[in-house]
Order: sequence, then structure tokens, then C-alpha cells
Amino acid sequence: MTDQPNALGEFLRAQRGRVTPAAVGLPQIAGRRVGGLRREEVAVLAGVSVDYYTRLEQGRERTPSAQVVDALSTALKLSPDARQHAYRLARLAPRFEPPPAEVSAELLQLMDAFPGAAAYVVDPAFRVIATNATARALLGPTQLAAGGLEYIFLEPSARDYFVEWHVVARASVSALRFAAGFAAPHPAVPPLVERLQQNSADFRSLWADHTVAGLNITEKIIDHPEVGRLELTYQTLDVRDAPGQQLTVATAPAGSSSADALALLGTIDATRRAAR
Repeated sequence: MTDQPNALGEFLRAQRGRVTPAAVGLPQIAGRRVGGLRREEVAVLAGVSVDYYTRLEQGRERTPSAQVVDALSTALKLSPDARQHAYRLARLAPRFEPPPAEVSAELLQLMDAFPGAAAYVVDPAFRVIATNATARALLGPTQLAAGGLEYIFLEPSARDYFVEWHVVARASVSALRFAAGFAAPHPAVPPLVERLQQNSADFRSLWADHTVAGLNITEKIIDHPEVGRLELTYQTLDVRDAPGQQLTVATAPAGSSSADALALLGTIDATRRAAR
């Protein structure tokens, strides 16, 4: 996070450690003990002095220019999301304005128009702030109350719910780091990271990896306690009129058992609401 003393330096060091010499066209040297790139190699690739790059990693230099960040991003082969994160850590990106706490009436109407899909909206801390009927039943009361990240790492039932839990966990931490990198992160993000670091060894390990990407997982396999196994495709979109909010829509191929299970979940939710 950007309020840490050396967030940029730690990020650069982690990225350097995962780039092999072969990936950037450097010759393989027998007996090399460093798996990633050396500081000297990154400096040469980025066109900066070794001393300057060393100061960046050590936190003695914290205000690189946009040209330097761009050169380092290219040298370290950063993904678009990771490159944007590096800019934010260097405080070169526009300040982040917290999104509204509520979802627009127009978006709610759109979500309800997807009866065969589970549609829900999260804020930057991945708390669910709006759902359609199918999503309410798919996520369930525990996940809705806890929020996505706390459910994944602090609720034991999540490891049964997500068949490929480790894949979901890694993608979620990567997306959280992306949200935490804004110059002024959403007020709920820093305390969320602190709680998860204190209470989950799995989270601490993944957080230390410094991988950065938006919500990019497109398929999940869920073992739902009420309808059984679902194999779903996920699309996540930024809400244009409320930056920071993200709309996720989960679907299944028409005629599949997963599509039938989604339809059943919508019926279950409607029945419960009618009973109440």
C-alpha cells in the first residue's frame, strides 16, 4: 500500500526477482545464484544508473519521473495492471476518488434483467453492495455479510465452496493489491489488508508475492451447499459512472446442468423473499 515507507522499492524488488535473464535476452551464466535479475541488470535495461536504481529499491529515492517508471516497467516486463500500479506507487497517477456507496437505479434494473445469470456489484474492498436474485442465492448470507476477501480467507467453508480455492485466493489478493495502490485508497481497503494479514497466513504469503492484476479470473467451479456443483464463466466490468465499483456477471452455457442450477437458485431466493 502507498502509506508504507518503501512500497515502491518492495514492489520493484519483487518484480525483479521473478524476471529471468533469458526473458530479457541476457545470456545464461553458469553458477549464477540469483534466480531473477540483478539490480545492475535492471539498471542497464532501464537506462538508469545502478546507484539510482538501488536508491529506489532501498526507499532512499521515492519520486521517480514518469519516464523512469515507464522504463523500469518495460525492463521488468510488467503487465498493464502492474505498470499502472507502479505509477500509483510512485504517486504519478491521478488521486482516487472513493466511489458512491450505493448502486444506481439504472444498474440495478439492468442486473434484474439477467434472470439466468448471477449479477452483483462490489466496492474497492470487495464488499458486495448490490445483487440480483440469483446472485443473492449463489453467494449466500455468509459471503454477503463478510465480503469477498474475508470470506475467502477467514471462513473455513470457503475452501469447500470454491473447488479451486487457491486459484480464487491468488486472483483475489492480486486484485486487492491493485485497489490498494491508489494514491488515496478506499478507506475500507487499508484496514481490510491489516485484518487479513493478522488473521490469515495464506493471505500474508500471497500478499508478500506482490502480484498485481485486476479481477481477471474468468472461470470458477463452485460446490454450492444447495444446488451442488456449478461451472461458471465470470465477466467483471468497471462501472463507468461510479469509478471503483465493479459489476460481475456469472453465467453458464444454455442447457447445461450449471445453467439449471443457476435458475434454481433464482427460484430459491424468490421463494425465501416471498416467505418473509
